[in-house]
Amino acid sequence: MTKFTKLALASAIAVAAGLGAAQAQTEITVAMQLEPPHLDPTSAAAQAIDSVLYSNVFEGLTRFMGDGSVVPGLAKSWDISEDGLVYTFHLQDGVTFHDGTTMDAEDVKFSLDRARAEDSQNAQKALFASIDTVEVVDPLTVAITLKEPNGLFLFNMAWGDAVIVAPESIDDIKTNPVGTGAFKFVNWTQGDSLQLERNPDYWGEAPVLEQATFRFIADPTAAFAAVMAEDVDVFAGFPAPENLPQFEADPRFQVLVGSTEGETILAINNKQPPFDNVKVRQAVAHAIDRQAIIDGAMFGYGTPIGTHFAPHNPAYTDLTGQSGFDPEKSKALLSEAGFADGFETTLHLPPPSYARRGGEIIAAQLAEVGITAEIINVEWAQWLESVFNGKNFGLTIVSHTEPMDIGIYARPDYYFQYDNPDFQALMDELNKTTDPDQRTEMLQTAQKMIADDYVNGFLFELAYPTVAKAGIKGLWKDLPTAAVDLTAGSWE
Repeated sequence: MTKFTKLALASAIAVAAGLGAAQAQTEITVAMQLEPPHLDPTSAAAQAIDSVLYSNVFEGLTRFMGDGSVVPGLAKSWDISEDGLVYTFHLQDGVTFHDGTTMDAEDVKFSLDRARAEDSQNAQKALFASIDTVEVVDPLTVAITLKEPNGLFLFNMAWGDAVIVAPESIDDIKTNPVGTGAFKFVNWTQGDSLQLERNPDYWGEAPVLEQATFRFIADPTAAFAAVMAEDVDVFAGFPAPENLPQFEADPRFQVLVGSTEGETILAINNKQPPFDNVKVRQAVAHAIDRQAIIDGAMFGYGTPIGTHFAPHNPAYTDLTGQSGFDPEKSKALLSEAGFADGFETTLHLPPPSYARRGGEIIAAQLAEVGITAEIINVEWAQWLESVFNGKNFGLTIVSHTEPMDIGIYARPDYYFQYDNPDFQALMDELNKTTDPDQRTEMLQTAQKMIADDYVNGFLFELAYPTVAKAGIKGLWKDLPTAAVDLTAGSWE
């Protein structure tokens, strides 16, 4: 073999190896702490469902981008009547579900009628309450008539709870999700991982990634080990913030710390005695040292809040001073309420670190004022069944990651059972209002109302740390909705 032939052969081998490496870089493994209880985003409150499926597998008429903006999704455009009551959506042409069936206006009508039906299991059914009728104009046009103007309607249609599903695949959606997104569901090994693959028939811009594996690693120590060993490419919502400086100092990794819509609260069962007494709820609020929780449980990552609203929102009002840490005031309030010797209650803690770690700190703080909180650690399925659905709790800690969700306080049957007709009337009026300045004023009033009623113990806005290998780009830094959107993900 001549020297030239040897060099040519070596070059060919190098090129082939390079191509192999490039092909390998179209796959990604993403770790998350929480595993979805099932795979239907339209019938559960668990954020882990949207984290895996939002935009990747399922799409709505509109969608959120990483900066929080709302843009066209399955609807390429829309017209709004002068009275603000009729939204005529013009759908993207040539869209098919992953099973090959056509997505058209009939599927939009099916999805929205199902979400707002009397027997709907949709966790955010209130999003659809303003809809009066959904009419199919033609296969690519659907007209939605509202009962009254709704300034948030396009925003609401971007939620994961409003994605478009098909009647042909709805029966198996919890285990075999069939959407229109850039990725198709392949397999779910419960307790371990879930696989997606690129949808070759996607109607929009094809993603660079060909395969994506989501791994579920609940334990923070195991999460750290998996990232350090490079067993995963990305850990979204990394659960051990104390390790972030180590990753920041390691050139193999990049650390993205973004903001979220996650109001982390000590939720209070407002109808369970003694929490049906506002003085008791106020006493709980003053017993809590927010900064100690942020420092102790989140290692400084988090922004204190005094109401259920994201600090990065322009309408946010800082009400933290209204429920500042004051143990002596807490004890005095308990005495006024008839509980000078304190009382016992339960504190249900779901798996996330903010809850388990924060719960230990809060239990100790409550004990200082005479409130004995029995810690009950539960998995998400138990939390959803006993706390969220069953309302069988005294206190619990959870981060509400849905965008602009102060409206949940207008739902008396919601799990913390706050029933204030004045607040409900305010939210009704807000939904009818489109003027930005008026909406801001109403939102600020709403924040003050729930702070005045000490509905819950408002703790902090959840930070969202993602640890990824240095060569990955296109990931969301901030979290305007619960999603690990891989549609723009790629390797350098």
